[in-house]
Amino acid sequence: MVSQFMMELQGLRTVDGEDPPRILHFNPRLRGDWSGKPVIEQNTCYRMQWGTSLRCEGWRSRADEETVDGMVKCEKWIRDDEERSEQSKTSWWLNRLIGRTKKISVDWPYPFVEDRLFVLTLTAGLEGYHVNIDGRHVTSFPYRTGFVLEDATGLSLNGDLDVHSVFAGTLPTAHPSFAPQKHLEMLPIWQSPPLPDDPVEIFIGILSAGNHFAERMAVRKTWMSAAQKSSNVVARFFVALNGRKEVNVELMKEAEFFGDIVIVPFMDSYDLVVLKTVAICEYGVRVVSARYIMKCDDDNFVRLESVMSELKKIPRGKSLYAGNMNYHHKPLRNGKWAVTYEEWPEEDYPTYANGPGYVISSDIADSIVSEFATHKLRLFKMEDVSMGMWVERFNNTGQVQYVHSVKFCQFGCIDDYYTAHYQSPRQMLCLWDKLQAGKAQCCNMR
Repeated sequence: MVSQFMMELQGLRTVDGEDPPRILHFNPRLRGDWSGKPVIEQNTCYRMQWGTSLRCEGWRSRADEETVDGMVKCEKWIRDDEERSEQSKTSWWLNRLIGRTKKISVDWPYPFVEDRLFVLTLTAGLEGYHVNIDGRHVTSFPYRTGFVLEDATGLSLNGDLDVHSVFAGTLPTAHPSFAPQKHLEMLPIWQSPPLPDDPVEIFIGILSAGNHFAERMAVRKTWMSAAQKSSNVVARFFVALNGRKEVNVELMKEAEFFGDIVIVPFMDSYDLVVLKTVAICEYGVRVVSARYIMKCDDDNFVRLESVMSELKKIPRGKSLYAGNMNYHHKPLRNGKWAVTYEEWPEEDYPTYANGPGYVISSDIADSIVSEFATHKLRLFKMEDVSMGMWVERFNNTGQVQYVHSVKFCQFGCIDDYYTAHYQSPRQMLCLWDKLQAGKAQCCNMR
């Protein structure tokens, strides 16, 4: 038996088909938690990747644990397993009668009771969020890097509760994606230089969504700035059209000013991301004549110098497929990300590199573009699996060197990374500052 509800501050959905980011996830569980006890769990989530949860289980936070605006993260409440013997009660009263000083404390029960009204107040302080129930402080949750109140565009309430009324005050009126002028720094220093006349070593195609103004600006100001200064590297964003006209208008202005955006002529959709990958391959072999083509996402931080060093280890002329490889993965046949047998009849996927960041050689990219032009290229909605399928087909006629490394990090960031995924604009800037200081170290996890 489960009895729980969730209150969430949510941001804008970054990718079609994914849940929106949770700026704050507040989840009281009266029954149904794995511990068998009432708990309150708080967390954040970005691109469907959850952070480390803060669980309040009835014990007051330790005295040496950091506070949030001077408030403890977890207050105490009465637990069923606490020892409350008659002897301890008698001793307490005797101490009171004979005049021994003892601090009087009031023990409160778990703040939520089934079929009972409550008033929940959520406030935002300088260091984090504070939750009061019926006027009493229950828990505080510190802000996390990459999650700020200004990014919240909606309040979500669901689960086993009936909402009587909601009152909100002093909330942000606009999301950064609706106000690109707040994030786009229209300065010549961030403009892309003209394409080189000679072939380049590597072309980097960055998948981005139309309303990701802040994400693109963070990339320009960090690792992409190193690419722009090199005559051997070219990087471009690949963006499809947005469903909102005003976003497309701002996108066109951005593309014209910075000169680093390739707008592909279709509406953005998860099922069509694979076409962006084909466009990256075409640009890499037909426009800039690159030896290698790298595909990454706009929330992926690329440690360019390290990637280039790895590529130099590959013999010239050798076909290459490098990334964080998945071997013998099977399609999910049930659930939100289910793949039907009509979409993928085989029992296993081919070996493929995780989508946030991988590298292929130009001969593989050229083969992909040629087969697409002659309508022979098999397309699958998961672009990273598609790439694995295309490389496997190419490998039937050529000898491809597969290079696997966990440093093309899929789940976030590891020290000494080649790429770090799921990085917010603030984390991008933090990673860049550390890299400039000679440290390939991660910033605060989400």
